[in-house]
Amino acid sequence: MTTADTTKASQSIPDPKPFRIYTPASLGAAIRHYRLEAGLTQAQLAAKAGMDRSYLSQLENGLETEQLRKLFSLVRALGLKVTLMRESG
Repeated sequence: MTTADTTKASQSIPDPKPFRIYTPASLGAAIRHYRLEAGLTQAQLAAKAGMDRSYLSQLENGLETEQLRKLFSLVRALGLKVTLMRESG
């Protein structure tokens, strides 16, 4: 792998650490990270999750839906922090 390849790879997949989820954008970044880590396309992940690829794309791009607004409102009201991380094997 060349230096350019290493730089490109490090830009597309962040360091493997837990994701704190505060906004639709941070949720989208986490979903994209774990999808790429799993080696899945958007179409493959959407099929596995039973949703349209276009909706998954919107989530990955940080689209704020009414459902997400309500979810984040509940999380804030309860004083909770949401963290996503892969289960250890």
